[in-house]
Amino acid sequence: MTTYLLILGEREAVAWVLCESRMAFPPTSRSEVNRLKMGDDLFVLTTRGCWHNPTRDRTRIIGMAEVTSQVTAYEKPVTIAGRDFTRGCDIGLRSLTPYLTGVELAPLVSRLAAFPDAKSWSIRLRRPLLELSAADAALLERELGGVAREPAAVVPEYLSSIRPVRRTPAAPDSATPRRSGGVDHVSAQ
Repeated sequence: MTTYLLILGEREAVAWVLCESRMAFPPTSRSEVNRLKMGDDLFVLTTRGCWHNPTRDRTRIIGMAEVTSQVTAYEKPVTIAGRDFTRGCDIGLRSLTPYLTGVELAPLVSRLAAFPDAKSWSIRLRRPLLELSAADAALLERELGGVAREPAAVVPEYLSSIRPVRRTPAAPDSATPRRSGGVDHVSAQ
């Protein structure tokens, strides 16, 4: 059994993962995704930019899950926050911290073997999965134990709070699309 950080960099992806109890991966071939198997443990991590307020938010471990199926290709890509994902697996969420909380990663980086260069640690989070050593997993599990809850108790708060990014279409006379900072409500389906 292997343990990974499951890295989520977009709030809409967090909502999808919590609603679907699945993880989706982009079409890019990644060796760690290819090695993922049933029974592997996942520490769910949200990046500093995930919630679209990086001055307020921090990179945090927000829960634990287990891989419950093999990674398989989707017949039709899944689109989340404007990105296509071509394969995925089922996961079983075991614990989850309350919305916008969790174990902040930065203070732990110097103690984690997964981040050999503490100065540029965040670069290692630009992938869907990052393998952890047994010692790293034990440290994160201890830290998470004090703040994590039963998922059923906190998933509704996530789903009622996460808003999709509003995408404004380009003006008819403009060749450059505009982006809006506004948001719409997301419904849990």
